Amino acid sequence: MTRPLRFIQIGVGGFGHWWRHAFLPNLREKGLAEAAAAVDINADLLPEAGASLGLPPERLYTSAKQAFDETEADFAVIVVPPAFHEEMVELAIGHGCHILSEKPIADSMAACSRIYHRVKASGLKMAVTMSHRFDADKQSLQREIESGRYGRLNYLVHRFTCNCRKFGSWGRFRHEIPDPLLVEGTVHHFDIHRAIAGSNAKTVYASTWNPPWGEYAGDSTGLVIIEMENGVRCLYEGAKANATTLNGWGGDYLRAECEDATLELDNRWLRVLRSGAAPRPLVTDLALREQPLWMNAWLAEMFCRWVNGETAGHPTCLEDNIQCAALLFAAVESAHTGAVVDVQEYLRRHIASAG
Repeated sequence: MTRPLRFIQIGVGGFGHWWRHAFLPNLREKGLAEAAAAVDINADLLPEAGASLGLPPERLYTSAKQAFDETEADFAVIVVPPAFHEEMVELAIGHGCHILSEKPIADSMAACSRIYHRVKASGLKMAVTMSHRFDADKQSLQREIESGRYGRLNYLVHRFTCNCRKFGSWGRFRHEIPDPLLVEGTVHHFDIHRAIAGSNAKTVYASTWNPPWGEYAGDSTGLVIIEMENGVRCLYEGAKANATTLNGWGGDYLRAECEDATLELDNRWLRVLRSGAAPRPLVTDLALREQPLWMNAWLAEMFCRWVNGETAGHPTCLEDNIQCAALLFAAVESAHTGAVVDVQEYLRRHIASAG
């Protein structure tokens, strides 16, 4: 068995807390990876982070550059706001480290494209943790559609609506950045749409806004229409400033209209609806898939096995995830311009300009 990989965790507060306590322990338990250093600009967070990661005080840093300079590591876990991803990726590449990063790749398509070229040129591996597609409910729905038992997929309807209108209720920085719904929420859902449709996006049209009661600097609410390259359409409703949470994180509403049946996922309840005696359809409940790990813990384990050469790839590798980035930032452009955006042309243009 190979030695455990060594990683530097960049960002230990906020969602970094969940990485330390819910996602990374599995890697230690299986001998896949162990912490080599931890970084956060808030020094007050470091003692507890060191205790949870098993690190001595001399391996706790407020400077990412110093951490990389003084630490031998195999990969970096990046859990900082998207505006800082490019800087952290550059440091990792400069020190020969593979990269496991929170979504999105970066905070703009230009930055995503620069990262894409830099990582590809380096020969290093990078994956982005698009965690919500890898939960039991979405995986179960996707497998049912892929089974072919319900005929061809025609279109998908997705609802994600929450009451996080008060400042700080969705994490302070999300209330302060441009386009918080799309950049911090919908990016996960676009990944789900691509997987369920089995296709990359062809075009996207987005209308986004922030209601007067939403305590956000950017748009917290949106309606999006996507046409996939294989002809599947997606209709998406997203809201972070509603009066009521109907389908929040982990409880999405997804309705897949297939050739021979409707599949409906609602707050983790999956069922099949078929035509029956009027006026009610025939309804069959389906059990969700079961396995030991889901979401980021599963993705992190797959990443380590990929880095170790045990697998040929990773489902959210940079090569795949650049398509999610393109769909995300094409939607942002559509929201700002009011125009339908050709996603593949948008991606080609930005990759070419960054090369």
